[in-house]
Amino acid sequence: MNDVLVRNVRPLHAGAVDLLVRDGRIAEVALGVQADDAQVIDGAGRLIFPGFVDAHAHMDKTLLGLGWYVNDVPQNLRSMIDNEREMRLARGIDSHTQSSKQARLALAAGTTHIRTFVDIDTGWGLSGFEGVAQTREDFRGALDIQIVAFPQSGMLVRPGTVELMEDALRNGADVVGGLDPSTIDRDPARHLDVVFGMAERYDKDVDIHLHEPGDLGAFSVELIAERTKVLGWQGRVVISHAFSLGGVDDAHLGKLIDLLLENDIAIMSHGPSGGRPAPPVARLAAAGVRLCTGNDGIRDAWGPLNMPDMLLRTFLVAYRNNFRRDADLELALHISTYGSAQVVGAAEYGLAPGAAADFVLLPGENHLEAIIERPKERLVVKGGRVVAEGGVALV
Repeated sequence: MNDVLVRNVRPLHAGAVDLLVRDGRIAEVALGVQADDAQVIDGAGRLIFPGFVDAHAHMDKTLLGLGWYVNDVPQNLRSMIDNEREMRLARGIDSHTQSSKQARLALAAGTTHIRTFVDIDTGWGLSGFEGVAQTREDFRGALDIQIVAFPQSGMLVRPGTVELMEDALRNGADVVGGLDPSTIDRDPARHLDVVFGMAERYDKDVDIHLHEPGDLGAFSVELIAERTKVLGWQGRVVISHAFSLGGVDDAHLGKLIDLLLENDIAIMSHGPSGGRPAPPVARLAAAGVRLCTGNDGIRDAWGPLNMPDMLLRTFLVAYRNNFRRDADLELALHISTYGSAQVVGAAEYGLAPGAAADFVLLPGENHLEAIIERPKERLVVKGGRVVAEGGVALV
């Protein structure tokens, strides 16, 4: 691979620098770097960000390109789960085609890493997983895709799902997913025994959707922490959504934060809409809890509001948490880059020498303004190769 010299770009809290990329990695960051015979990219004073990391996606569900989905579904979790399942069975959604559409848009917007949940369901077996796994292969070298085997419709309540999840884990799924142990499977101890049992057998990380509110959700957090400690899975567990952290009193929250820290459990919060309680991001960050974020579902049967743009997601996390000060906006940006990268295990991430050459160039006065303005003109580099430019993925 030829050397690449990126001239005149501006990292966060730094003046203009040049980046020398060699063998897909950042070799040097300085002003006035010299490299004979290198391919030159003129940064023209643009801002440089490390590639954005979407730590919570549902690429198999998206209805992008399939027309407007009329949503008249009662807004409770069980109704939305059942409606989506019936719709997917009736329409025969092709998860390879649909996840590829989302991958192209995400890449064009500067996302270089995605953790996506994929529904494992007796209604369609492993076809959803296989389709997204093909997309993962199609985009290899341009977009890193990590797959969570996810029992969206329930695991214990739908016999055969556990066996399908194990098949997915044997065939390339990266992470074990779980879902609302009390309200969906209605057997929290057994649900978590099965989830953590699979994690141990296949040496996989765990990422559990937890929509359960208030004290019930807090109880599930306690059970997840207990399983994490017993198995020795510290640093390998994420609780996604964790709405209950925003729905308990201050003293109870403090005890839950202690459990998260003791067991090194990360929290994913996407800045949820609708006025529901949400994790207090600033307090969690101040305590040292690891945080990540993601776009959740994109134009699917659950709702039409999200788009695969992590700068927009950064804005929404900031908006939901009433972030106004520069330091708070920087926290939101950190979560959608370095924080999410750490949680999903993105290796050698960042803009320092030795890091993988995954980065995004875009115009703007500064990085915080970019969160607000979200310019469409973005040049995306993965492993030292331009993979998207002008809003178009080159894959």
